[in-house]
Amino acid sequence: MLDLKLIKNNLEIVKNGMEKRRAKIDFTSLINNDDERKTLLLEIEKLRHKRNVVTDDIAKIKKAGGDAGSLIEQMRAVSETIKKLDKTLSTIEEAIHDFLVTLPNIPHEDVPEGLDDTENRFEKTHGEPKKFDFKAKPHWELGEDLGILDFTRAAKITGARFPLYLGKGARLERALINFMLDIHTSDHGYTETLPPFIVNKTTMTGTGQLPKFEEDLFKLEGWDYYLIPTSEVPMTNIYANEIIDESILPCKFTAYTPCFRSEAGSYGRDTRGLIRQHQFNKVEMVKLTTPETSFEELESMLANAEKILQLLELPYQVVTLCTGDLGFAATKTYDIEVWMPGQDDGGGKYREISSCSNCLDFQARRAGIRFRRKDKKKPEYVHTLNGSGLAVGRTFAAILENFQQADGSVIIPDVLVPYMGGQKVIQHDA
Repeated sequence: MLDLKLIKNNLEIVKNGMEKRRAKIDFTSLINNDDERKTLLLEIEKLRHKRNVVTDDIAKIKKAGGDAGSLIEQMRAVSETIKKLDKTLSTIEEAIHDFLVTLPNIPHEDVPEGLDDTENRFEKTHGEPKKFDFKAKPHWELGEDLGILDFTRAAKITGARFPLYLGKGARLERALINFMLDIHTSDHGYTETLPPFIVNKTTMTGTGQLPKFEEDLFKLEGWDYYLIPTSEVPMTNIYANEIIDESILPCKFTAYTPCFRSEAGSYGRDTRGLIRQHQFNKVEMVKLTTPETSFEELESMLANAEKILQLLELPYQVVTLCTGDLGFAATKTYDIEVWMPGQDDGGGKYREISSCSNCLDFQARRAGIRFRRKDKKKPEYVHTLNGSGLAVGRTFAAILENFQQADGSVIIPDVLVPYMGGQKVIQHDA
């Protein structure tokens, strides 16, 4: 959530940021409501002061044995007026809040301006895509042929866009989860968490999923609960409505969780395979930092996600998202896109496997996450960051496509062999 003072004092800058996002926002009602709020606050303050003064006078009159009846009646009327004004003030403050929670974050000045993902800025590549002497297959064909993925029976069990992993496929998914968590905790210094997979409305609002993106969520009928779309949501909210000490910053959390998304508006896109599922596994990274270190921590988080791909020997590229592709809560986002040689009918394509974002104090304001410096009394809002480290299903898919052999078998990346009980290849008889 943007700071109301920031909007009022830098309205043209904020408007420009919204325009870069292609968000058409009319701030007239917000400005008018804030002006009325200030007027009401002054009026209420004057009336309360008057009531306090007259109440003291009434006490003195009564102590002297006089009649304070008329003053008491006047104060009853003043109290009623204050009550009505408080109610009006509450309505206006609610309208201001409802407006603010719909505003996206302002893009950082380094973010390229653009309409969609075709205008994202290329940053770098790592690794050379392997050249096959046969036509590369997509992961869904490889997985089904090997008997480690079954989308048909998954659809029977639940519906479309749900996976069923079998045998060595289930083992490989679990191996990836454990490998990613081990690297992030042992090498990168994150604290492993196992958060709830179900959160309440307040928690969803804190990270920005609500109210704007409710159609993308799975809500539990009869409950004010939602299935998490990512563990960013519960991990970012660990210190919601708390003031923490500066000494514990940066807080670095990681978690494996299943994630649940309705994928509203994506019908017809990536209908085959593991790229766009209603349920998928992900290892997430979250950081809470001081304002002055958040961009340094963003670069570090990006490097942490890249390290996983480097150890798995998967080629990838990094892009900076343009304003039109930037997520609601983010001020700047890097996407890591892994090379998928079986995509586009064997021609190959880079596909997103991680997004690493700096949200500044946008989520912290919504969730009430503050910290206090040792030399200052007034608390400040933390900056929050989140990144996939990585999307497990997409990593699974990338391994199948990049390590496939001409006979349809798949080589296990060296770093995963210990997690696979020593197995080095998944063959047709798996």
